[in-house]
Amino acid sequence: MNTTKREILTDELLDRLLASGSIDAYLDEERPRDYEFVDYLRFLLARHGLKRADVARASGINATVVYDVFSGKSRPGRDHAVRLAFGLGCDLRETQRLLRLAGLSELYCRQRRDAIVIWCVDHGFDLASTDDELHRFGEPTLTPCD
Repeated sequence: MNTTKREILTDELLDRLLASGSIDAYLDEERPRDYEFVDYLRFLLARHGLKRADVARASGINATVVYDVFSGKSRPGRDHAVRLAFGLGCDLRETQRLLRLAGLSELYCRQRRDAIVIWCVDHGFDLASTDDELHRFGEPTLTPCD
C-alpha cells in the first residue's frame, strides 16, 4: 500500500467502476490489486512503527500465536483479529479492513457488542478499557477471563 498517495475510498472506486465504459478501461486505469491479510498486517506494523512483540503485548495474545498469524501459518478468529487491531493501534477504518482481509465479518453497529467495540475504537480506547466497557454492559469481553 502506498501511504504517500491519497487513499481512494472503496465507494469512490465503485463509482468509477460503474461509470466506466468497459471493465478493461477500469482495470487499466485503476490497476486494482488484491491485498493479502499478511501484507496488510505488515503494512500496519510499519505505519504504526511497531514490532510484532509490541502487538503481542498490547493485544494480550500469546507471542507464538501472533508470530504464526503474521507469518501466514494461521488465521485469527474474530475476537483475536479485533485484539490484533487494538495491538496494532488501528483506527476504525483499519480495524474493519483488517477483519475483512482476514475473511471475517466487520464490526456491525446493529449488534450490541459490536456497537460497543466500534464506539471504543472510535474514541481511542485501548483493549483493557474496551473490555471494561463490554463487561459494564454485560457483554462478553474480547479478552477471555480465566
